[in-house]
Amino acid sequence: MITWPLAELVPHAGDMILIDKVLAFDEDSIDTCLTVRAGGLFNQGDGSLPAWLGVELMAQSIAAYAGCHARRQGLPVAMGFLLGTRKFECNVDRFALGAELSIRALRTLEDDNGMGVFECHLTGPGVHASARLNVYRPPNAAQYLAETATQETSQ
Repeated sequence: MITWPLAELVPHAGDMILIDKVLAFDEDSIDTCLTVRAGGLFNQGDGSLPAWLGVELMAQSIAAYAGCHARRQGLPVAMGFLLGTRKFECNVDRFALGAELSIRALRTLEDDNGMGVFECHLTGPGVHASARLNVYRPPNAAQYLAETATQETSQ
């Protein structure tokens, strides 16, 4: 298990960090986990989480992957963006309160410009979800956001 605090790996704040732990990571993959707990930002009335949140859990696992690699290299954790997903499939409509979920993200493509593709699987008791996530980590996120804002205001 990785001992770095998640808040130092995933550039989210407080309750927006939805995964609990990084179990392992290597050059091409990461394994994370969480237990569905009541009282979170996205919980339904019965304490469960909607299955569509699986995409965010996968994305946060990819963010943790990037954070682990940055920390291992002594670099700051950089902001990245989820561009989209393909073929999100899930055999349930919600993740039950108390369910222990595991996420595995496998990097299948990453180029020098910061574009990446990950094959992701989320499993738990009676649960299997999968998706391919497209992500982007610009070399300078602050500059990228400023350029994007400038382009939006000039349109």
